[in-house]
Amino acid sequence: MSDWMKNVRDVQPYVPGEQPKCENVIKLNTNENPYPPAPGVQEIINQANTDSLRLYPDPEASVLVNALAEYHGVSTESVFVGVGSDDVLAMAFLTFFNSDKPILFPDITYSFYDVWAGLFKIPYEKPALKGDFTINIEDYMKPCGGIVIANPNAPTSIYEPVNNIERIIAAHPDAVVIVDEAYVDFGAESVLPLVNKYDNLLVVRTYSKSRSLAGLRIGYAVGNEALINALNSVKLSYNSYTMNMPSLIMGTEAIKDEAYFRDTLHKIVTTREHVKAELSGMGFSVLDSKTNFLFAKHESISAKYIFEELRKENIYVRYFNKPRIDNYLRITIGTDDEMAVFLDTVKKIKKSVDI
Repeated sequence: MSDWMKNVRDVQPYVPGEQPKCENVIKLNTNENPYPPAPGVQEIINQANTDSLRLYPDPEASVLVNALAEYHGVSTESVFVGVGSDDVLAMAFLTFFNSDKPILFPDITYSFYDVWAGLFKIPYEKPALKGDFTINIEDYMKPCGGIVIANPNAPTSIYEPVNNIERIIAAHPDAVVIVDEAYVDFGAESVLPLVNKYDNLLVVRTYSKSRSLAGLRIGYAVGNEALINALNSVKLSYNSYTMNMPSLIMGTEAIKDEAYFRDTLHKIVTTREHVKAELSGMGFSVLDSKTNFLFAKHESISAKYIFEELRKENIYVRYFNKPRIDNYLRITIGTDDEMAVFLDTVKKIKKSVDI
């Protein structure tokens, strides 16, 4: 080993969903939105002034911050933006979790949380979800350095009622509670109104799922002004220009068309419930989802086998080779046509096994 390697930070990296390099695939493995972004975003692209790209973007991201503040009915001082919610969450970990006490998040949740904790040398504990994959509230009633809860959770798709989350927030006035609402638009109630009641609550959102803009990398947080000021101080100490100019402009445009947004959400939820019913009829146990994906296992066919057989047909879903969930598949909701092909293929797989 070279001497310099002794000083290299050793971390286990996050493993994202596979990005197929081939064409003609049905991609149901990374929870992207199957529909285009709001039409106004395309208009911005058509009218783009490339000369502006020679200039640095606004480090305060004012145009997007102002639009989000107006959309959510909060002050501009209560909004922080970043390069996807991953960037926002990483900044929040770095900013708020500096106690000697461990932070808490579930044993089955977004697997980037323990990566960031390891990267930033933050002590952490992972209380086990109950058998139905819901949170045991009492596990979060002990002293800690902070709490992170994805609600609805990923990959389980389970939603915790607001009153349960509020109990946790209220019990920790001395620690920041982050609620990651990446999937909240697909049928769950947001805790965002509670930011006016609790100064230790930070709500994180993303444009990657419900806004159809995963490729632009836009995320944001809403919270008490003191929390946002602290986040901005860390950001400006790390990278002043995190948001690029096209993202700022198109991200602002994307939230203007509420009718299109609601129509797209309705399509996804309707398709989700149809696919859930069809899978249930084929012997799958499907958890109640408030997301743009389903978490399901078959009564007799292994998840790994179904995953591999689907992949042979260029249909990609997510399989997690992890304790407690290694017999589940996470299935992103695509268009009706995509899901019809998916269901037909699953029927063929099931039939081949039943023979």
